[in-house]
Amino acid sequence: MPKVRDMQAMTVTSKGQVTIPQEVRRKLGIRQGSKVVFSVAGDRVEMRIVHIPAPVSSSGFGLLKSKRAAIPADFDPATLVQS
Repeated sequence: MPKVRDMQAMTVTSKGQVTIPQEVRRKLGIRQGSKVVFSVAGDRVEMRIVHIPAPVSSSGFGLLKSKRAAIPADFDPATLVQS
């Protein structure tokens, strides 16, 4: 097998899985939820990125979903206090 420069050898698991090296993921922007496709070109396998999910906000706003109805923007909590 010919020596390939700047490549890391990865082990294939019993399920046929391999880990994409962190440097490659970082360079290509691959993260959790990314979609890739594989094709065979001669004796090589090519992987192409078909979808990269939108970045997750670091603030965390909007990450939690509620089944309850939203409170109207004009809601005044003072109306709940009885005089």
